[in-house]
Amino acid sequence: MRITRVIFMTMSMGFVLCSFIVIKSPEYLKKDSMVFAENTTNSTYTSLIWADEFNGSGPVDSKKWFHQTQLPPGGSWWGGIIQHYTDKETNSFVKDGFLNLVAKKETFKDQGETKAYTSARLNSKFAFTYGRIEIRAKLPTGTGTWPAIWMLNKNIDEDGAYFDNQGFGTTKWPYCGEIDILEHWGKNQDYISSALHNASSYGGYVKNIGGQKVDSVSDKFHIYTLDWTEERMVFSVDGVEHFRYNPTIKNSDTWPYDTDYYLLLNIAIEPDIDPNFIESAMVVDYIRIYQ
Repeated sequence: MRITRVIFMTMSMGFVLCSFIVIKSPEYLKKDSMVFAENTTNSTYTSLIWADEFNGSGPVDSKKWFHQTQLPPGGSWWGGIIQHYTDKETNSFVKDGFLNLVAKKETFKDQGETKAYTSARLNSKFAFTYGRIEIRAKLPTGTGTWPAIWMLNKNIDEDGAYFDNQGFGTTKWPYCGEIDILEHWGKNQDYISSALHNASSYGGYVKNIGGQKVDSVSDKFHIYTLDWTEERMVFSVDGVEHFRYNPTIKNSDTWPYDTDYYLLLNIAIEPDIDPNFIESAMVVDYIRIYQ
């Protein structure tokens, strides 16, 4: 999520395992109903270890999520993005069983800095090593919007991040490692990408990247998935793989992915934001992690 620009490649994969889990399908089921259905996956990970189903309405669950609002040194976030991240309920809330992260055009002053846009950046209070991550979501619209669902190493040295606040921050980015499960740029509406940042490849020149065209990313829910093992990472949308990372040589430069990582969700605003932009939301139905 720091600074990524895309080189695209498409791949395919598939073997199927079946198990039974409790699912929530808002299109045709009541949000609080308990329905058992077949979980058909491309993964050996089938035991649910953490989830947020975002049931009900109200503020984001503070037992599971932390609002990261502290500005980096210099008063602006990396990559030239121009919003404030806030803990205001107008920027992040649960409504009718869905998490809403809302980017808004509004003047807001915080930490001595006045900015013209607000949004939210959530850190999970849960970190883990290896597993399958599934997120069912639809994305905001508008040139200049930059939503992301991603992961950072628990050891990142970043003032204001949840685990850094808990005393775990020892390693600077990109050496800590970053996993971008999903990034989307409003200027390329129906295309999503995934990437890995580490000491061997990072920022605007990252080589570890892939993506695919996804119809109606803002109008329909899609399931974004990462399968993360000791050997490789596989990224897919609705079961269709678009990127696989499996470096031949695994060391601290290419594979800092053998320790705990936590989830982040945010919408950034780029300087080329459409002047007519008012607000748009990333809406998340659920996040589930299996091992």
